[in-house]
Amino acid sequence: MSDYRISFQLYSARNFPPVEAQLETLAAIGFDAVEPYRGSYGDDPAGFRRQLDAVGLACPTAHIGLADLDADRAAVIETARILGLETVISPFLPPDQRPDDVEGWQALGARLQEHAAALRAAGLKYAWHNHAFEYATLPDGSRPIDHLLAGPDVMFEADIGWIARADCDVKAELERFPGKLAAFHVKDVAPEGVTEDDGWTDVGAGIIDWQALLPVIASSGTDLLVLEHDAPSDWRSFAENSFRFLAGLVGR
Repeated sequence: MSDYRISFQLYSARNFPPVEAQLETLAAIGFDAVEPYRGSYGDDPAGFRRQLDAVGLACPTAHIGLADLDADRAAVIETARILGLETVISPFLPPDQRPDDVEGWQALGARLQEHAAALRAAGLKYAWHNHAFEYATLPDGSRPIDHLLAGPDVMFEADIGWIARADCDVKAELERFPGKLAAFHVKDVAPEGVTEDDGWTDVGAGIIDWQALLPVIASSGTDLLVLEHDAPSDWRSFAENSFRFLAGLVGR
């Protein structure tokens, strides 16, 4: 497949405002889309949408906190409509909100399914984005990720970099949830001993074997590849280098 959409998680550029200039840069590089987080659009999703339209960028996904869905799901659906989203993605769970037993994770998974079903009724998909904590082994041998993705309507935005940091077999993990992949976070881990930029690096410059993962990505059912780096010292260089590598990898 060469018809991939390449997107950019704007959290990667959070320390380098303004957003409007970021969008212009990303469009010039060749990105098809962006993935905003709440800080990207604040209380003005319509204004953000106008900025996107001005430079020709789409917005198929966004990171919207689980707390926002719990507080006012109707408002999240309206924001999604304004932005033109296909999928609402919950990106993280703070440590003090994480369950400490299997039953707690099962209950949280049921909560995600409740939101997913409601969003599906509104014409949207709902996905969970992982970090590393979801891959810890629970007392019964299961893992949080198994319970979070248990609901039939809950999709998965697989963060490849965080799966690698969890010391998991990335290929096996991507194959574990067939039919559930809504998007990939394309993120690379720096070689051992490199601590600059919190141990992340440009995609293609790290330890992940992207060529080996390409068949899994191609058969996943999603065409959306979202570049991300949690702490780049030079976000433009990261965006340019990583886009060039990824476009070459997928035959763009």
